[in-house]
Amino acid sequence: MNPGLNMTYLILGGHVEVQKYRYLYFMILFTAYILIICCNTSIIYLIVIHKSLHEPMYIFIAALLLNSLFFSTNIYPKLLADFLSEKQIISYQVCLFQVFIFYSLSCSEFLLLSAMAYDRYVSICKPLQYPTIMRKITVVFLLVLAWLLPACQVAVVIILNINNKLCNFTLKGIFCNNSLIQLYCVMSRALSVYGAFVLLNTGLFPMLFIIFTYTKIILTVYRSSGEVKKKAAQTCLPHLFVLINYSCLITYDMIIARLESDFSKTARFLMTLQIITYNPLFNPIIYGLKMKEISKHLQRLLCQSKLN
Repeated sequence: MNPGLNMTYLILGGHVEVQKYRYLYFMILFTAYILIICCNTSIIYLIVIHKSLHEPMYIFIAALLLNSLFFSTNIYPKLLADFLSEKQIISYQVCLFQVFIFYSLSCSEFLLLSAMAYDRYVSICKPLQYPTIMRKITVVFLLVLAWLLPACQVAVVIILNINNKLCNFTLKGIFCNNSLIQLYCVMSRALSVYGAFVLLNTGLFPMLFIIFTYTKIILTVYRSSGEVKKKAAQTCLPHLFVLINYSCLITYDMIIARLESDFSKTARFLMTLQIITYNPLFNPIIYGLKMKEISKHLQRLLCQSKLN
């Protein structure tokens, strides 16, 4: 506690030998953050400047990459500062804000992937109706829903936890996530039920919707010509890679608070670094290499850079 400022501070106890390896950690994560910014902004830039990429599928990709940038910016600056600090601490209020951004954007990723799956479903299964269904207003509505719905639902959890009494002040993590629930003296049953509802609403249900749409796509492609199969492979496989990767990482994050002492500190540390690195870094690489139109414009951009 800091009586003068009336603030409660939490110790981020998930760091492993930070005093010994602080500069190594800093250089690795700083490099990762710069790569995340460069890779994501490059693809977003290409989608913005090229009219041929002003289609729903590419707009959703740009939104997903923008989501990754916000997600990383919520974590990396504080984490990098902690590596160079003598004490790894965070105020309770800032911690709650970090939790809010972390889970709002994590849930938004699932909803954006759902929107992308729906776009591919309409494009492949109902090609003649695609221009009518995927109009500009539909795309805007899906984007607003993907960011606004999780933010509102997660905000309720955060607001209800603001005055919750803490019995422990050491967080088993390197940033604030659902490990925070281990610090409360008592966890409200109603809040737990509501948290489960939010998880179902913005996690499980979108996942089931994505599985349903891709099942329909696979069945349609199986009965179609080689050209349709090629188009489906080029546009759907990157989405599936991203979905599988993200689902595995977020599942780990959701169950980590239940593992308590069954998981070593080093293993927690390494897995947490994967959560904040893999998706933001590999999403633009996957879309840049696997999406034909993006790859083509990216190669031109790189060639121009070499010539200059």
